[in-house]
Amino acid sequence: MESPDFPASMRAHGANGGGPKRKRSIMDSSPGSILDHDHDHHDHDLDHDHDDDASPETKGRRLPGVKRACNECRQQKLRCDVVQDPFQSCSRCNRLKLDCKIESNFKRVGKRSKHAEMEKEIEKLRRAVQSAKSQGFLIEDDEEAIHSQLQSPVVNSQYSHTRNPSLMGSDEAVSSLLHLKRGGSYALPRIARELEEFRLTEDDEGQLFSQFFNFYHPFLPFLNPSQTPDQYYQQYPLLYWAIIAVASRRFTQDPTFLTKLSGPLTRLLWTTVGEVPQSYFAVKALCLLCTWPLPTSTSTSDPTHILGGVMMKTATGIGLHRPNHINDFSRFPVELNKDGLHDRIKTWAVCNIVAQTIGTGYGQPASTLYDWTLAVRPGDSGPFSLGAELEARLQIERFCDKVSKEMYSNASDPRGVAGDEHRAMLMRVYRREYGELQASVLSQNLSPVINLHLKAAGLHLRLAGFFDSSATPGYLDDLMGLWRATTSFLDYILDGDDTSHEAFQYQFRDQFLLKYATNYIQQMLVAAGFALLKLLRSFFSKTIDFDRGRDLFHRTIRAIRTTSVVQNDLHWRLAELMVQIWNGARLEGTHPQTYHSDEIGTDIDDSLQLKVRCRHSMSLVFDSIWHWREEYQARGRGSLDASSTHLDSTLAPPSQALPAVLGLPTSNGALTPSGGSLGAGQANILGLNYDTTYDVWDPQHWMLDGLLDFNYTFVPPIEGQ
Repeated sequence: MESPDFPASMRAHGANGGGPKRKRSIMDSSPGSILDHDHDHHDHDLDHDHDDDASPETKGRRLPGVKRACNECRQQKLRCDVVQDPFQSCSRCNRLKLDCKIESNFKRVGKRSKHAEMEKEIEKLRRAVQSAKSQGFLIEDDEEAIHSQLQSPVVNSQYSHTRNPSLMGSDEAVSSLLHLKRGGSYALPRIARELEEFRLTEDDEGQLFSQFFNFYHPFLPFLNPSQTPDQYYQQYPLLYWAIIAVASRRFTQDPTFLTKLSGPLTRLLWTTVGEVPQSYFAVKALCLLCTWPLPTSTSTSDPTHILGGVMMKTATGIGLHRPNHINDFSRFPVELNKDGLHDRIKTWAVCNIVAQTIGTGYGQPASTLYDWTLAVRPGDSGPFSLGAELEARLQIERFCDKVSKEMYSNASDPRGVAGDEHRAMLMRVYRREYGELQASVLSQNLSPVINLHLKAAGLHLRLAGFFDSSATPGYLDDLMGLWRATTSFLDYILDGDDTSHEAFQYQFRDQFLLKYATNYIQQMLVAAGFALLKLLRSFFSKTIDFDRGRDLFHRTIRAIRTTSVVQNDLHWRLAELMVQIWNGARLEGTHPQTYHSDEIGTDIDDSLQLKVRCRHSMSLVFDSIWHWREEYQARGRGSLDASSTHLDSTLAPPSQALPAVLGLPTSNGALTPSGGSLGAGQANILGLNYDTTYDVWDPQHWMLDGLLDFNYTFVPPIEGQ
């Protein structure tokens, strides 16, 4: 008798000898197998009764109807007692609190493939952990406990990017595990912003913005401290990152912050400039980056003068100089409220202030435009009012502009310098005007930052004394005025002023004016140092207190080093060059003595006159370096530490930690030395083959470019007191 389950046509498998191969009975299989087989292959036959076309023989061989198992039981190949109509969850799902459901497209997942997938995920998380470590995240407390979290097949990725959830990736999810605290609570540095590979956490963002408005903003108060970092970013990303870059100059939590940010910021800057920005928030960003430029080691790689021109042309291109007629410069109608108008006027004023400091500090014509918008209107309290601080700064810079244009813009002279008689007359006029400006500013009891810029303007005026010849009427009086302006500027920035208002006394503590100084203040500090050096090495040293001048020079060198944010940047190198010039001068002769002015007689000569005369008041700096190169090449000083037996350690490099090398891209000048420093006995200037002919000399690109790197591991100290 034929079995109803195995028809005769299926019993022919026993050929080649042996009986027919016995099929596995239904009872030999697990319940799950029966259900799976029936569900996968005979669902149509089991669930429907339209078998009218089937033969009676086939109907007789059918298995009785079976119930369909739920997804969970099918996955585990277990017997299921789910009821489909009306639907009732199976006992197993109820007991385990599982989601009991039946899906026609459900497919079982093999355990082997699941384990392989979990292993891949764990390996991916491990790689992400290493990537997070390389980005500066630290593992807190129990490293093994943290890694045990990574071994878990389920990783809680509840953390999201605080600004844009789409930016949250596996790196941040894993970095969050790296900061898992004991007890299971998370205390993580949330990523606030990203610029290329540079990532900024919320904590660092808050601290940097606080430091910017506390320490840097007093030098150029034109931004709104009440705005949030998010608002600054939404206004213009470059403005946001410019604030971060300025604040990073003294960021003690991570001294390498500026190093990491400099490359991405430089690329963002030039990309923005290349796209021709049409927003005045871009102008604000350029104001900051021109006031506190990224550090560089050479003058050729410093783009500040170029960016200053871009800043002014962008401002005039979008009509900042005509705020009441902004629609003349826009394709779309623009309606400004009082606050919007005031903000644009303030930005335009700051543009001119920054452009003037660039012109003065670099010894170049300033691209300023002091027009009707910036006219002085005493008592005006409307949107054209700039406030006492900015108004005073604007008046000071306008005075500097007059000095530069009248003293160094003579159309009848090939170098633009006014003649001796004309310059002497201008000096008398501007001395009186400076006295009036000084009385006006000091009467307002403004911040020390304003008074410091006032003294810098006085130094800018008096540096014209180096252009005079010994035959100029009042020559010694002009030199004495230069001496007083130099010492007054240095005394103020180094010692402060007890008469300042109590609210501003913090600017005289902890070297505030030096640590957070603008590039312009650094340049004027360098100019003051070279002025001291030149006066103390000349016949004029007999008319002044030489010991006081020498002590002030010592302190100036230390001050210049303090202003540097990166060791071996341009200003740091200029300070070392001044030390070399001073030490070389020690070999010239004996210690100068102090004499009275009536004893110098016929000793007056023209040794203080400048060869370099095309760089306005900064010609002194370039001329001093020029003489240094000429003298050491022509006379052969040999090793620069030759006079070390006569020196003391009063000018040893400072002990504060500064980044040794700033990783700037070549477009912004990598700092030197890039390799190891030379030994103390190898700093021989004779080995340099400089071409000193004036025919090939470029006055803008020669300063310290291509020079032998100084020995920064041992700087010869300056001659002792």
